[in-house]
Amino acid sequence: MLVDDHSLVRRGFRRMLEDEPDMQVVGEAGDGEEAVNLARKLKPKVIVMDCALPKINGLDATRQILEDLPETAVLMLSMHSENTWVRQAIEAGAKGYILKNAMNLELGPAVRRIAGGETIFDPQVEQAPALKGERSSGLTARELEVLQMIVDGKSNKEIAAGLDLSANTVAVHRANIMNALGIHKTAELVVYAIRAGLVNVP
Repeated sequence: MLVDDHSLVRRGFRRMLEDEPDMQVVGEAGDGEEAVNLARKLKPKVIVMDCALPKINGLDATRQILEDLPETAVLMLSMHSENTWVRQAIEAGAKGYILKNAMNLELGPAVRRIAGGETIFDPQVEQAPALKGERSSGLTARELEVLQMIVDGKSNKEIAAGLDLSANTVAVHRANIMNALGIHKTAELVVYAIRAGLVNVP
C-alpha cells in the first residue's frame, strides 16, 4: 500500500513496484487518516509511508496501523536525515527508513527486504549495524551514560550539566564513543545505539 500526499509521487512509486514480478499495489492513500482506515480494510503486507502527511502525520499513522496490524511492515520515506526523525520512525515501529530524495531509490528491493523481516535504513542516515554488543564492550559506563544522553537529543552543554562534567570532557567522550564504534555522524550514532540495544528508548 502506498501513502503519499502527492498523486504524482504515488504514480511513480506504483510504477516502480508494479514492475516487480512479485509485487502488487493494493491501495493508495493521500493522508494519514485515509491510510489508517485503508490499512485496516486491506491489511497490506507492506506499507510505503511518507513522513509528512496532512491530517495525521506518517509517524502517528504508523503507530495507529501497527496497533491493529502488528504483522504489517512499514517502510518510511522522508526528506529528513536528522536523527530525531529516524529515532521517531523506529519508535513508531517502522521497519525501514529511506530518504525520498535519494537518486538511486531502489524501492522494490527495499520493500522485498522488509517484507522478508529485515530492517533497512538509508545509508545516508546510518552505517551498517554491527551485531548487538559486538562493539559496545569497548565503551565505558561513563561513555554509555553520555551516549544515552546524545540519543535523548541533549547538547554537549546539557550533557555536561547533567553529569557534572565540563563541556570539553563531554566532547572528548563523544569523540571516543564515535571512534570506538567507527561512526562519525550523530544521526548514525543514534540509529546504531538504538538498534544495537546500547541505550533505553522510552
